[in-house]
Amino acid sequence: MDHEARSAGQLWVEDEKGRRRLPDPVRASAVRAVLLTSVTLIQAMVAFFCALTGSWLAFPMLLTSVGSTVVATWSVLDVWVTRQVWRQRNGVVSEPASTARQLRRERRRARKAAQTMESEPGHGAAGMRRPGTESPRALSEAA
Repeated sequence: MDHEARSAGQLWVEDEKGRRRLPDPVRASAVRAVLLTSVTLIQAMVAFFCALTGSWLAFPMLLTSVGSTVVATWSVLDVWVTRQVWRQRNGVVSEPASTARQLRRERRRARKAAQTMESEPGHGAAGMRRPGTESPRALSEAA
């Protein structure tokens, strides 16, 4: 009811839950692909009708249709490649695996523990350590 009352005075009603707009390079390549595909379909139809009527244009139109099909296929692949490149450069947030995250967390804890041991009074000399306790960096280099 609210939608009918709102649209009665308006010619165009914007849909709030639409998908986000494509990035500019991806959208440009998609428009190119649609235009080339439509031209290819029109050429194929003209070639078909010329072949039905026996016109001399049937063979040249067939050749151009084959060429246009190759170009249209290339343009559709260009959309896919452009989208992937854009995602890799701008859109993807890389998240490490949980095992890598866990290992990093353990290394960070060991590093903090070593730093607090070095910064405590009485443990100030970095060269003087208890036997059997190495720094986390030395442990990771040894491994």
